[in-house]
Amino acid sequence: MKRQDPEIRYREKLRHEQKILEEFAAHEIEWADDLLLWYRIRKQEIPDDEYRAVAFFKNREYRRKPGSLTLLYTMYQRCLEELPPPTKEIAFDLVSYRYKVYAITLEKGGFS
Repeated sequence: MKRQDPEIRYREKLRHEQKILEEFAAHEIEWADDLLLWYRIRKQEIPDDEYRAVAFFKNREYRRKPGSLTLLYTMYQRCLEELPPPTKEIAFDLVSYRYKVYAITLEKGGFS
């Protein structure tokens, strides 16, 4: 069996990573919609920092800011590792916290 050319391997890895990031973005857009709905149901005003992160995904700003989606994906992975497993009782708090962290990450990363 013939080994692949390094350029072909690079393109395959790049395509695979792009697919992961696209799935992450679609997933986060759905969660952003859910977070807005939860705030509306609770009749509460969404905090500005959380709204900034929600708007970042809803407006697809990551397309105009290279590297921002990768940065948020790494933060998402950290949140999965460090936060407790989601349950029905704490789901809202976990999602709102995650979007607060996204807003801080975007600001510190220079993407605000």
